Amino acid sequence: MSKQNKQPLLQRPAVVGVLASLLSIVVGLVLGFVLLVLLNPGAAVGGMRAMLATGFSSMDKLGKVLYQAAPLMMCGLSVGFAFKTGLFNIGASGQYTMGAFFSLLCAIQFQMPWYVCLLAGAVGGAIWGVFPGLFKAYFNVNEVITAIMFNWIGMYLVNLLLANMPNMLASGWGASNSDRTAALNVANPGAILPRGPFAALFGNSSWINISIIITIIFAILVWVILQKTTFGYELKACGANRHAARYAGIRDKRNIVLSMAIAGALAGAGAALYWLSGNTEFYWSTYQALPAVGFNGIPVALLALNNPIAVIFTGIFMAMLNIVGLQLTNLTAYNEYITDVIISVIVYLSAFSLAIRMMLSRKKKPHAHVEETAAPAADAAPPEEPAEEPTEPAEPVTVQTEEGGDQA
Repeated sequence: MSKQNKQPLLQRPAVVGVLASLLSIVVGLVLGFVLLVLLNPGAAVGGMRAMLATGFSSMDKLGKVLYQAAPLMMCGLSVGFAFKTGLFNIGASGQYTMGAFFSLLCAIQFQMPWYVCLLAGAVGGAIWGVFPGLFKAYFNVNEVITAIMFNWIGMYLVNLLLANMPNMLASGWGASNSDRTAALNVANPGAILPRGPFAALFGNSSWINISIIITIIFAILVWVILQKTTFGYELKACGANRHAARYAGIRDKRNIVLSMAIAGALAGAGAALYWLSGNTEFYWSTYQALPAVGFNGIPVALLALNNPIAVIFTGIFMAMLNIVGLQLTNLTAYNEYITDVIISVIVYLSAFSLAIRMMLSRKKKPHAHVEETAAPAADAAPPEEPAEEPTEPAEPVTVQTEEGGDQA
């Protein structure tokens, strides 16, 4: 019986979800190849090969992919965690900005070690995630509206603070436009992330550090919280139906605020991992616009179907496309923005992942099986009625049909 009722492999939700994501990626790459053919037919094959292989052509480039993927994966975890709890965290950019400011404030102004700076970045993002959660929980204000507003408030607040903190500016801690890699080395070498045990494997590339290891640990931790703990169950219950969760005794307001705070902490930690790497320099003029990595976390989460483990792979894939886009102009005759078109198609299809999953899981109703099993019942002879035996006249008995009232 268990073998007959076992669901086919291609109809299981997890398998269908993976196939939907892969289909989105394949369609995006195919349309990208068509675009390459239309623009320059002779270089189409070389351009596609460059996009698919350049990011992994050497250990140094692979290290750069992992370096770029770490903050992107953290923002994907932030958005995916909020999705799992019924919230849309479009405020990851503002939380990322505050995380960068808090981590560098501890690194430069207070000369703290890297692990304290990483924790400070998570705290900064969590603080900026609390506000949309509070408005949602206590005033029923849509978190999308408040998160977008706090994105811009956070950006301008950081600009205002940096303008009045000379020691935080590049000129105050020995940085220069020509020396971007040694900037944090001058300000506070102890705040730079360690290279980790796998640095030699990547040829001691300047890009590689323990950020990717920390990100994978965060992804596993988020998965355990959501799938294996009572706290995670309560968060998902509030996201599914906060009124039913409240009726069941779950503190819905507290959990909504905590959901957005945790999502903000993940985005803020992603900013800390990026800026504490020692490979880039934080300029005041850099944050005159919202960082794109916060918004790029949305397609990473959508493509991963909000699965924290799958975010690891989708984040690496998206980071590879971003890096290849910058190198495409040098390697081929194409413009770098072609990869943006491919990413846009993949994101557009991943937004319709539910429709794709429904299409893949569609199956025919077993009409033949029903007719086959119902036929013997229709052909079977009705049971013989027992022969009536003559009895003495008895008192009349009231007979109730099926349409009658309740039986006494």
